[in-house]
Amino acid sequence: MNITANRHKNIRAAQCYNTKSTKLSRLHNDANIITLGSRLLSKKNALNCISIFLKTKFEGGRHTKRIKKI
Repeated sequence: MNITANRHKNIRAAQCYNTKSTKLSRLHNDANIITLGSRLLSKKNALNCISIFLKTKFEGGRHTKRIKKI
């Protein structure tokens, strides 16, 4: 899912497998799509990751330069 989504312009999909990877995908990579593996997460953890993904904003700063290269 993640690899296929990232082939499209303006898509920054992140494979999130825990709360830390979810938060960092938004803070540092400005991900705009979350992908979750059903075999890797329980329903409770998946819902928690979605909540964190929606609440976390891009940090900007030193990360902006890297995002512009994409």
